[in-house]
Amino acid sequence: MSDGVTHFLTGEELSSEELSALLSRAHELKQDPAGSRVLSGRSVALIFEKPSTRTRVSFETGVHELDGHPLILRGEEMQLSRGESVRDTAYVLSRHVAAIGIRTGRHATAQELAKNASVPVINMLTDEHHPCQALADLMTLQETFGGLEGLRLGYVGDGNNVARSLAILGARAGLQVTVAAPVGYQLAPVAGARLTDDPREAAEGADALYTDVWVGMGDEPATAEARREALAPYRIDEALLARASDRAIVLHCLPAHPGEEITEGLLYGPRQRIWDQAENRRHAQKALLERLLAVV
Repeated sequence: MSDGVTHFLTGEELSSEELSALLSRAHELKQDPAGSRVLSGRSVALIFEKPSTRTRVSFETGVHELDGHPLILRGEEMQLSRGESVRDTAYVLSRHVAAIGIRTGRHATAQELAKNASVPVINMLTDEHHPCQALADLMTLQETFGGLEGLRLGYVGDGNNVARSLAILGARAGLQVTVAAPVGYQLAPVAGARLTDDPREAAEGADALYTDVWVGMGDEPATAEARREALAPYRIDEALLARASDRAIVLHCLPAHPGEEITEGLLYGPRQRIWDQAENRRHAQKALLERLLAVV
């Protein structure tokens, strides 16, 4: 990723070796938050066309810890909301900032931004991918188990952007990822991932069980009840966790709705590493920014 401008849109930009090095650096930065000044005197534009808690907080504080200035741009405040093209936005921002992050709906918007920007562009979330979340997930698994190769991760629920990024980056890290989702909500095939409609199959012997909300930001309110009905058998509860390994942990990218996709007892219980995931967003993203800017 150090040869010229490179973007991070899906996670597929990273080889297995690059991913391993990035995660190692993330652990170093977690131990020494002020250990890099790669952004000293520079700014990073962070475009938020969708609401955010963890993404905004982790990126904004992370850029600050890298000694840079996070420039928060909300969608309704930008000329994009009044018809300015993504191309023109990319041209302008590239003249002022060291990198651009975007949290939006259509993945094509992030692709168009990256195509026209002369600085690195980071996908902070699109409807198809959430690769920064997956980086934090892998970091959390490393912290828990000491390594990643051969770990079994069962994702249960909607086959959405989070599931896709886990499948892509998990395969690069040597994980065995199984995604269990009902018909109509299944993930399109991803190399290295196993797909099923049986949540028990995904949980059997797993080292980690993972879920996400049943009704997300991009889902139509009119479909909410139908989604909840279809996904109800895919709740992570104590019975499903009992099928996993004795050492299994529970993961969730948040926000959570206890009683829907996960029980309250697991969300706040001793086997979850959910709040570590939320913190690790910052450290993994700092390592990513550092690597994209070719200073390690």
